[in-house]
This record gives sequence, structure tokens and C-alpha cells, in this order.
Amino acid sequence: MRTSTRLKLAYAALAAADTALAGSGRPWAHRVRHVTKPLLLPLLGTALASDPRAARSPLRTTTLAAQVGGWGGDVLLLGEGERAFAAGAASFGLGHLAYISGFWRHRDRRTPITASRTARVIAGLWAATGPVVAATAARRDRGLGATLLGYSGLLATMAATASHLDPALPRDARLLTAAGGSVFLASDAVLGARTFLLPDAPERLEALVMATYAGAQLLLAEGAARAAR
Repeated sequence: MRTSTRLKLAYAALAAADTALAGSGRPWAHRVRHVTKPLLLPLLGTALASDPRAARSPLRTTTLAAQVGGWGGDVLLLGEGERAFAAGAASFGLGHLAYISGFWRHRDRRTPITASRTARVIAGLWAATGPVVAATAARRDRGLGATLLGYSGLLATMAATASHLDPALPRDARLLTAAGGSVFLASDAVLGARTFLLPDAPERLEALVMATYAGAQLLLAEGAARAAR
């Protein structure tokens, strides 16, 4: 078994454990997450970096950079309050910029992204929901509202560009990447609703956020690993 495969299995096991902890309302579970959550993306990044299939992947470098931004977001979101949330969103935003740079560089150049049905659906969903969540957040903190509006725009752009890759790239890489972008979008939609629209939501929603987030990062990493032509 390859080292990269072992690391991905370790990532999956750790993600399952962290998801269970995220769904628990007990204080000790939150403390344990200060260990489990920050280990996730270093494991996944090491798996991608050590995967021989990824050595010539055009998405390898930008995906690794995006994982660094995601790791910063993971750590910062363990904090409490609006400032921690805003800092975590900013770090994730940098990660999405890295994803976008790789996806845009290797986009489908035969048709504009505005002609993509998936991209139009994502844009429509963002236009309908992004400003609403940002306005709700702004009632707590004006700066937080602006941060979330910018972040949600970057996230939507990442998901749209993930679905519009060059057809010359392997089909399985394109499908995995598109799925990863969409699942990431769904995960953060639940997170935004839980944090700003449903303040009394049950803890199990946090488990759903974590499960979909960990799955999205794995799909994006696997898509990058398989993108070598």
C-alpha cells in the first residue's frame, strides 16, 4: 500500500472522529477538537504531496496552497466570537483564491464560464443567499458582514470554476474536482445558516458541516492527484 493511501485512510479516520466530536455538545469534545481538527489538512496535504500520480498534476501546487489556507481557517474557527469567525473566513478565502487560480488556469477555453449551466446555478444561489447571510452577520458586526460577503463570493467562484475545467484533463479528475467544489459550497451554506440564521440549531448540524467539509477537501485533493495528463 502506498504511503499516500495510508495517509488518506488516516485522514478519513480522523475526519470521522472529528465529525463525531463536532456533533457533541460536551465541553471535553470541543477541547479534543483542538487536537483532531488542526491535524486534518496536514495529513491530506502530505498524502497529496507524496502521491506519485500527482507529481505532474497541473493542480498539485495550487491545491497544496489552498490546503494551507484551509488549515489556517480550521485553527482560527476553533476560537470563539465574531473576530475568530472573520479571521477563519479570511484564511479560507485565501485558500479559495489558490483553488480558483489553478482551476481558472486550466479552464475549458472552448466555452465561456458564463455559458455553463452549473456556473449560472451557483451564481444564482449566491445572489439569493450570500447578501442575506452577510446582512444578518452585519447586525452583529459590520466588518463581519463585509468579510462574509466577500468570502461567499470567493467560495461560489471556486465552486463554479471547479466545474468548468479543461476537457483535456482526465474525466475522473474533472468529476472529482467539480464534486468537491459543490460539496464545499453545501458545507459552508449549512455553516452559515447554523451560525447566523439558526442560532439555536442542534449540535448535529455542526457534525454535518464537518463531514461535508472533510469530504469536499478529500474530493478536491483526489481530483488534483488525478489531473496529470
